[in-house]
Amino acid sequence: MAATTRARVGARLLVSLLVAAMTTLVAPTPSAAAPRAAHTPVVFVHGYNADPGVWGSLRADMKAAGYTDDELFSWGYDTDESVNETLSGQLATYVAEVRARTGADRVDLVAHSFGSLVTRWYVKFGGGAPFVSHLASIAGPNHGTATAWACAAWSQGCRDMTPGSYVAKQLAAGDETPGSVSYATWWSNCDEVINPDNSVPLTGATNHPAGCVAHNDLLTDDGVSRGVRSFLAS
Repeated sequence: MAATTRARVGARLLVSLLVAAMTTLVAPTPSAAAPRAAHTPVVFVHGYNADPGVWGSLRADMKAAGYTDDELFSWGYDTDESVNETLSGQLATYVAEVRARTGADRVDLVAHSFGSLVTRWYVKFGGGAPFVSHLASIAGPNHGTATAWACAAWSQGCRDMTPGSYVAKQLAAGDETPGSVSYATWWSNCDEVINPDNSVPLTGATNHPAGCVAHNDLLTDDGVSRGVRSFLAS
């Protein structure tokens, strides 16, 4: 009886050892942390009376330079709404969604024209500074543009772009480039929309003259594209 019991115990022990050995062979090793994206996610913010499609050329250039679709985001919005009362908050929500989707701590913002006011208000007054690494303003009416009076009667967005508007004054007051964000602008002396031309440059930013390039052509200009990509990589 004792011999039988010892045999059963021995058999069970042998089975246990075999199971343990097999488990060791097939058990998955702890997975390494997911690799971080190669680039900081970029959020493109279009200008007045436009849509995300305007970024096709720059997006293509950035993909050719190594960015993926999962790192490039184009935000669409109603450009007749108020910069400070509506659009800044909507941009904040969108940036939070991009950060949650990508796992990134911060994003880069690339804005054209009116989008520059929205992005700057988000950074300066909307709590966005900790979540933004670079802000590129292409042809932004950063100190107002007289051409916005043409649509100011029916559009709050246009009123926000007029010289001396509440938005323009608040963004120009004190530090124009607050936080640890890196700022850059691109402006043209042939811009038919931004009047005066020197409305674009910001104190504290790296300001780039693009030469004689029309307002919307700045979106597809090779020099601007190279400059923006170099800036975001810095």
